[in-house]
Amino acid sequence: MKRELNRRLTAGLEVVLYWHGGDGVSVFVHDTSTGEEFELKVDPAFALDAFRHPYAYAAGRGVTHAAAAA
Repeated sequence: MKRELNRRLTAGLEVVLYWHGGDGVSVFVHDTSTGEEFELKVDPAFALDAFRHPYAYAAGRGVTHAAAAA
């Protein structure tokens, strides 16, 4: 079960926070100007941080854009 908790679109960057029931949460990022997108599993304690700053959250955990997209 995947449920959308929050969504925002700012300057062509769409960010969606999902809840996956017992499997935790994730943040989906779609750059509408380039078509690039990725989704990250997120520690629930940091869900809002990841939602507000997905690139910083990913980088702070050693996830590169290329790795996130794979």
